[in-house]
Amino acid sequence: MTAAASKTPIANRERLDVFYPILPDARWIERLVPLGIRTVQLRLKDADPEDVERQIAASLAVCRANDCQLIVNDHWREALAMGADYIHLGQEDLASADLAAIRRGGLRLGLSTHSPEELETALAASPDYVALGPIFETRLKAMKWAPQGLERLGAWRQRIGVLELVAIAGLTPQRASAALKAGADSAAVITDFMAAPDPVERVKSWLAWAAGERRTPPGH
Repeated sequence: MTAAASKTPIANRERLDVFYPILPDARWIERLVPLGIRTVQLRLKDADPEDVERQIAASLAVCRANDCQLIVNDHWREALAMGADYIHLGQEDLASADLAAIRRGGLRLGLSTHSPEELETALAASPDYVALGPIFETRLKAMKWAPQGLERLGAWRQRIGVLELVAIAGLTPQRASAALKAGADSAAVITDFMAAPDPVERVKSWLAWAAGERRTPPGH
């Protein structure tokens, strides 16, 4: 697939799934999405432009075949050209992104936030969802932000109204349930299963958790 590929998002869902794993490359997407994942983020680091296109193309093919929404982190130009469902941007990337082009392309937009100031910046961009983190301490990487906690998650819920809210970092299924009760719509996860002895089995546990949460009314 090249930049001439269709720009129409491939999935029909209008909302994120309650379980939102973040994966580092297309090989992980090929391995895990067929298990039943409904929303996934591709977070490529240190990839050259040609490799970014190749990995987005491979990820799109898997997601299209498995009715899964694809979120591309940071690489908005390639995601736009190749027709991903969502683009996820951090605050620095937001400042340089062409939001009008993203909207014209029909892609939905997710933004990271870590403070009230960043939330206001994000809301000014009219995103489809905002992510708050780290909710709990994470082992993935050193964070300059202290754990936000469930109380702040609830405050974000009140501030953003009907926008979708993603909780990220330090989540286990038990903690994710608490995050949903506090106001999150979706739990973004990476370390819990990537650091597990068997990532596939751990993802299956998350999918079982997600199936139960989909049957539970929000806030319960």
